[in-house]
Amino acid sequence: MQGEPLYAFPLGQGKKKVMMWSQMHGNESTTTKALWDLVNFLLSGADLAQTLMAQCRLMIVPMLNPDGALAYTRENANGVDLNRDAQDLTQPESRAIRQLFDRFLPDHCFNLHDQRTLFGAGASGRPATISFLSPACDASRKLGPNRKVAMQIIAAMDARLQTIIPGQVGRFDDSFNANCIGDTFQMAGVPTLLFEAGHQGSDYQREDSREFMFQALLAALETIALDGHQAFSVEDYFRIPENEKRFYDIILLRPESVDPKLEGRKVGIRYREELRSGKIEFVPEVVAIGALEGHFAHLELETLDSKDFGPESVREDIVKLIQEFEN
Repeated sequence: MQGEPLYAFPLGQGKKKVMMWSQMHGNESTTTKALWDLVNFLLSGADLAQTLMAQCRLMIVPMLNPDGALAYTRENANGVDLNRDAQDLTQPESRAIRQLFDRFLPDHCFNLHDQRTLFGAGASGRPATISFLSPACDASRKLGPNRKVAMQIIAAMDARLQTIIPGQVGRFDDSFNANCIGDTFQMAGVPTLLFEAGHQGSDYQREDSREFMFQALLAALETIALDGHQAFSVEDYFRIPENEKRFYDIILLRPESVDPKLEGRKVGIRYREELRSGKIEFVPEVVAIGALEGHFAHLELETLDSKDFGPESVREDIVKLIQEFEN
């Protein structure tokens, strides 16, 4: 919308065509970095890289929403979520990716995103550091042939990741929405996979998640190149625990140090990401006060006096937020 070019480039000489795009949400850049890690590997000359290049032909869109990336927003410059515009195609970015799809005619599609820190791998108490989805192709969520293939490839990626981040892989909700690009391309009969880079621990720059996502992409391409999906089943896919909103960034365990009336309760805090003077800042927000049973945190603090929490000014802000939340 603001005149920035949209880039796409082919890679590889094989017959199995895979189209992948990242950062259709401008504030989701982890998979973009992982995608470039993949490109660098494929150009490295390693034996596996040569095999993948010989078997696959990729069409890569590293950044579909450059205006949103510059402003650090989910939406494009018109305030439109491109992942809700796959049917109406009101935006130039939406039309561009559809035209590329129609021209390239992929055999598989990879839809690359980031997800928020609040997701856990089911109720396990472990974060959903990487999540996947084989999108539905209609409201009944039937298992057509192309959707099953996507599930089998995801199961292969899960098997690889379980050796690296055991118990930290999630399955995204498969509610059908024809306006979403993954659902649209699945409807078109092309096995489509949603990738979501999540969070763990203190990795707020998501460099660990970037590495895990690179490994997932590599496993997916290897599975496609060698027809390895046949070794996995739809049941393997459904054994992946579904994402659940179980995590806070911080849980304050003893808020009575702020207000004696809060004894026996906990405070759930999540960060809101804001672009300030060209830098991303993580702004804490109090979002829940209570028993918080069945919920977990990437960091637990006994009191706000903990040095892990940050500068005194931030602690003072949290005290005010707790008081405002209670009022």
